[in-house]
Parts: sequence; structure tokens; C-alpha cells
Amino acid sequence: MTISEKFSLRDRVVVLTGGGGLYGRQLTSAIAEAGANLVIASRSLARLQQVAREEKKRGYKVSCEAFDQGDEQSILDLRNRVLEKYGRVDGLVNNSVIRTMKSPDDSALAWEASLRVNATGVFLMTRTFGKEMSRRKHGSIVNISSMQGMVGPSLDYYEGTNLGTPPPDYFFHKGGLINLSRYYASLLGKKGVRVNCVSPGGFFNHQPKLFLTRYNRRTMLGRMADENDLGGTIVFLLSEASRYITGVNLPVDGGYTAK
Repeated sequence: MTISEKFSLRDRVVVLTGGGGLYGRQLTSAIAEAGANLVIASRSLARLQQVAREEKKRGYKVSCEAFDQGDEQSILDLRNRVLEKYGRVDGLVNNSVIRTMKSPDDSALAWEASLRVNATGVFLMTRTFGKEMSRRKHGSIVNISSMQGMVGPSLDYYEGTNLGTPPPDYFFHKGGLINLSRYYASLLGKKGVRVNCVSPGGFFNHQPKLFLTRYNRRTMLGRMADENDLGGTIVFLLSEASRYITGVNLPVDGGYTAK
């Protein structure tokens, strides 16, 4: 196998949750371009159908499925539909996230709703698809965490802007996801399944100039991430090029957490 073949996802069956959002859209393009049979899944089926049409026009193999990550039966049904269509699953990217908390003072109900999807749901996705990959003795799971699961918030960046104080649930479940990835890497490793985590830095989305100035000064590369910065990392971790890598949390943050 040549090095270019090792990086290829040709004919691999990959499930990506949240394939139409801020991170998901670039991941859809990257995984599809690498040759995968890609299934994108979320609650927003209309958005996914639009994304799938766009990728098919470019000549790539992308289908979409509706599911609710906060519902275990919906997760099991998603697995069953993918297996019925393709007969196997080679890769899973846990990218979906729901933002139910808007501030530190939001209700406990908002906290619980967040964790039902962002913690329990990711656990169930990992367990459900990990078992299927284990049955075939092959697979790769990539969990999308955040650098905010690695470090606390720099609240001074938000002062004098309209962004508000970030809520605590995001830091809680993203930090937990990093260690959940290590747990499943240990549990599934001898069954041929690799589990890794990626922690992106902030994504440029036209934030206030004052925030951008403060944030960019902190990174070694002097900028926030854009739509070209995450996809290659995910393709690498799904591919045979990373066949001896598991249990890793890889920051993709322009050097933010290394400074």
C-alpha cells in the first residue's frame, strides 16, 4: 500500500453526525473527497439533503439520515439503516452538538437537555457503532471535542463585546469527551477499533473585532480556524495512515493550548 493509498478512504463506510453545521460542512466535503461512502446524520434532514445534493453534484457519494442523538432508539435505528444499506461501518465521526444553555445562569433543565445529547448521546453513539466495528475487528472512531475541554475560558476576551459569558455545559461535556475517548480506545483496541479525539480551536464566524484581536494574539498562528483547517485531520484519523494511533487527543488550535 502506497502512502497516498493509506490516506484514502475509498469505499469506506463512514457515519458523520451533524454534517451541515459550522464544522460538519467542511468535514462532509473532506471525507467525501477522500473517497468514502459517507452517511451524514442529524435532526435537520432538510439541511442534510441540501448538503448531499451539493456533494453529489461534485461527484461524491453522500447520503443522509435523520436521527435524534438524544434518543437511544433513534441511534439504534440509524445503525440498523446504515447496516441494511452498506452491510458494515468503517468509521464514525461524533460531531453533533446542541447548544441549549446560553449563559451560566440558565436553568438546570437546559443543562440536562445539553447532556442528554452531548454526553449521553455521544456515549451511546460510540458504544453502538463501536460494538459493530468490534464485530468486524476493524474501525475508527473520531470524537470532536474542543480546546475548551482542555482549558478554562479566557473571560477577558469577551469583555466589551456582545458575545456574553460562555455557558458551563460546553466545557463540561467537551472535557469529558476527551477521557471518554481514552476509555473506549482502551476497551476496543484489542478488537481492532481505534478511538481518537480532536480538539479544535475557535472558528472564525465574524466575531467582534475586539474579541478577534485578543484571541488571535493568543494563538501561535495569529488567527482563528477557517473552513480548511479541520478536515485533513479527520481524514487522517479515519484512514490507515493513522493505524497505530489510538487514545490521542489532538488539538487543532493554531497553537493556542501550547502557548
